[in-house]
Amino acid sequence: MQLLHVPSSFCLSFQNVKTHEEAGLPSYEKPLQLSSTICCSLQQQRPERSKWASRRGSALSSFTAKAASLEDVAGAPAISKGAAESDVLKALSQIIDPDFGTDIVSCGFVKDLDINEALGEVSFRLELTTPACPIKDMFEQKANEVVNLLPWVKNVSVTMSAQPARPIYAEQLPAGLQTISNIIAVSSCKGGVGKSTVAVNLAYTLAGMGARVGIFDADVYGPSLPTMVSPENRILVMNPEKKTIIPTEYLGVKLVSFGFAGQGRAIMRGPMVSGVINQLLTTTEWGELDYLVVDMPPGTGDIQLTLCQVVPLTAAVIVTTPQKLAFIDVAKGVRMFSKLKVVEQFGIPNLFDLPIRPTLSASGDSGTPEVVADPLGEVSKTFQDIGICVVQQCAKIRQQVSTAVTYDKSIKAIRVKVPDSDEAFLLHPATVRRNDRSAQSVDEWTGEQKLQFADVPEDIEPEEIRPMGNYAVSITWPDGFSQIAPYDQLQTIERLVDVPQRVPSQV
Repeated sequence: MQLLHVPSSFCLSFQNVKTHEEAGLPSYEKPLQLSSTICCSLQQQRPERSKWASRRGSALSSFTAKAASLEDVAGAPAISKGAAESDVLKALSQIIDPDFGTDIVSCGFVKDLDINEALGEVSFRLELTTPACPIKDMFEQKANEVVNLLPWVKNVSVTMSAQPARPIYAEQLPAGLQTISNIIAVSSCKGGVGKSTVAVNLAYTLAGMGARVGIFDADVYGPSLPTMVSPENRILVMNPEKKTIIPTEYLGVKLVSFGFAGQGRAIMRGPMVSGVINQLLTTTEWGELDYLVVDMPPGTGDIQLTLCQVVPLTAAVIVTTPQKLAFIDVAKGVRMFSKLKVVEQFGIPNLFDLPIRPTLSASGDSGTPEVVADPLGEVSKTFQDIGICVVQQCAKIRQQVSTAVTYDKSIKAIRVKVPDSDEAFLLHPATVRRNDRSAQSVDEWTGEQKLQFADVPEDIEPEEIRPMGNYAVSITWPDGFSQIAPYDQLQTIERLVDVPQRVPSQV
């Protein structure tokens, strides 16, 4: 089974911003596009598995730990608190996150720094983007090393943690999805190629890496999850007070499937199925999850469209076999996600192969995923590589999306750096407001411009800019209007050539 990785679409494939040579990293370590995709193809042989984790480790270990020295401790006056804090942060800034290419201090990982100068004691917390970070132990080790090299330090205490589970744009989501950091779709667009096998084993691999994980089986006509896992409670329970669904669990992973609803398989028309899928997904009490893996049904119909429009997909995995017939359907699926702004380009820079093994097929019928039954086997090692790749790309995508469009109040300009581009540029806020294409600004039937040039003050400033899915931002203006500005539209707006002078901050 061949797995590829790229941006947030159904082929777990991720687009690189820089070439491998420019970034100096293997293909799976490049900055990628906003969306992520992985593609899986079933084959008889698998190439030598990726050494991503060890390469990251080597990259992180390669930096030279040169702690800034103050003076010889002997006879030196006691260090001030400000100087001590500066020393510690300077030492920690030598540690570079290989995904973001930025030091851990600039990434905002260092929290709760506490220093006792008299005793030479330093404690702090490293808050990573995910508990499944594959090099968290190395971060902890290096942080201890560089701070201990400071001449006045006698004891260092490092605590590791992860950011709370929360999507970038939680306010716009149904309540059930507001505490889920990343939603990963697994699709094949073709039945019987191993999609559900990949979805379940990927989910349990991420759980084994320390993440909080859920699986949503979106196939109402033929749910696979009840066969592939063996939860003690095989019936979903409704919370009568909240009118919400309580998921069942197996080995610490939360599970929701129509097959657990006591209905078996559904016989109903498309619109009804879409409503059932929407209810199961959005009214479930998922709790805090780092990753929700969605096992998509085959095809590109109503259910797929509903899921892509309701759910903010972070990344996607496409599973396929090498046969031409399977690839034809994969291409259809990728084109669908491209139209929905889930995938920007059809490119798959990295490929994972999963061998067709009798044990892998048998595990799907036994109720125990292969990565659980044989955690040290060849299949589990491949899924470990895929899991590492998913974790890396999701973190990178979240970082790119959160900083794509910002407002610089000092120069009264909107900064734009679209995730799939190296180009950064400035826009005048009034120009952005005047280019709104919603029904409030442009007549939908005639195309007549309703919002006139003079209606927008030249000195207008946005009150808030927040991500809107993987394709746009929502800009709130002083008059209360919320403008949806797609990235591709922002790239066509007239840009500021002469950068405004910085406005001095008011004391």
